[in-house]
Order: sequence, then structure tokens, then C-alpha cells
Amino acid sequence: MADYAEITYAVADRIATVTLNRPEARNGYTIRMADELGAAMDRADRDEDVRVVVLTGAGKDFCVGADLSQDGFDFDPSTGPDAAWQEPAGRCSKRIFAMNKPVIAALHGAAVGGGVTITLSCDYRLASEDSRFGFVFTRRGIYPEGASAWFLPRLVGMGTALDWMISGRVFPAAEALEKGLVHKVFPAGTVLDEAYALAREIVTATAPVSVAVTRQLLYRMASAASPFPVHELDSRLIGGLGASPDAVEGVMSFLQKRPPEFGMRVDKDLPPYLPWLDA
Repeated sequence: MADYAEITYAVADRIATVTLNRPEARNGYTIRMADELGAAMDRADRDEDVRVVVLTGAGKDFCVGADLSQDGFDFDPSTGPDAAWQEPAGRCSKRIFAMNKPVIAALHGAAVGGGVTITLSCDYRLASEDSRFGFVFTRRGIYPEGASAWFLPRLVGMGTALDWMISGRVFPAAEALEKGLVHKVFPAGTVLDEAYALAREIVTATAPVSVAVTRQLLYRMASAASPFPVHELDSRLIGGLGASPDAVEGVMSFLQKRPPEFGMRVDKDLPPYLPWLDA
């Protein structure tokens, strides 16, 4: 899917920018947008020239959630979906969850409903001072989606997740920052530049294979019943560093006080025994 109707995709300086592009509808989320976002994330993840993805929205809002003027389903509501159907927001959030590349969400204006749930699996959520957030499902008589009932309590704790999801209230960037939903808040008009600054730091200072493994370690192993299986995998990873060119380069660049030049590739050099590779 090289051409898109409801998003844009561009790569520069090893950063892929994915932009929700329905500003006339305040980037209301549609089935087509969901599928295009999934395709764009897949494209970025497979491109070794891309190190980081920045996700943002055109116009004054990031995304106001599902576009209620659209049909909303890609099945006949009178008969319901087949057993394999996946709701649209989760198609995006699950694809971001599985990424080997970090994803930075640059948020401004409204990010409500599906417009916030699709960002919960991003590695960073940076917000503008004018951002507003809301898990408004109960106020529409519907249910949380995007696997948000799994992601949100892990980010902000069960108490805050219950408050936001049961009340369905909209809250400002300051509360989102205080509770841990977003990492930082910036003056209006600057959040995208700040996202690019963070992306450039990741591109220049980190090793792509190390980032990919670390990102998935945090997600896949945080729910382990004890630290013991995590330490078993740690031990195998650390035990293999003697054969890792990136580990040698990381140490040498530090000792020589120069920027690192990491050469290992995510598409070829991930440790083959990682338990999630078969998932």
C-alpha cells in the first residue's frame, strides 16, 4: 500500500513520519485509516533505513476518535462480523506493540476515544499544552477498544484507568502528564519539533538491534510471573555479547569519545531464540 488516502507517509533522516490526514474531519478515525496505519507501520518496520517512527495528525487535532458520520464497520451489522474480525483501533495498537522500531506520538488538540487508544502502545507520547484526552466510550454507550483495557492500567495504574474509563470525562494535558499518560508537555506549536529532536537522538546514539530487543523485552516480559524467566533470557543475551559487533562498537566508541557507528540490522541480526519471534 504505497499510496494512502487518509494518512501520509514520508521518510527523512531515518525517521518515518506517519500523519493522520483528514483535517477536515478532525482526523476522525475510519476503517480505511486503521488499515492504512497498519500498513504504514508495517512498511516502516520492514525498512532498514527507518530507525524511528513519528506519529502525528494534520490540522488542529490529533484525532477526535471514530468518525461517527461513517458506517463504522466493515461488515453487515445485521449479521455481525465473522470470528476473525478485528476492531479497527486494535489493528493499529497491536501493530505498534509488535514493532521493532520505537514510535513517538506527537499529540495536539483532541486525542479522544480511538484517537488516544491507538497511541497507548507507542514508546513515547509527547503532548502540546492544548492537548485534551478522553476515554469517552461510556458516554457513547460503547466499550473501550484498541486493547486499551490492557495498555492503560500498565501506564497509569488501575485507579486512574478506572476513573478515566468509567467517567468518560475529557481531561487536559497537565493531568495526562501528572498521571503518566504522556511523557512531556510542550508549548503549543512545538511538539512535532520536539518529537523529531527525540527521534534524532535515538537515531544517532542507539543501536537498532539493541533497541528492538529492549523494547520487546519490556512489553513481553513485564507480565512474567517472576523475575526468573526474565533473568534466564537476560543471561542468554548477555552471554552472547562477545560475538556482537554492536557491543564492541558501543564500548570502543565510548572509550574513543566518538559517535557510535552500529552496523547490526534488525532484519538479519535479532537473536533467533527470542521467545516472541514465534508469536
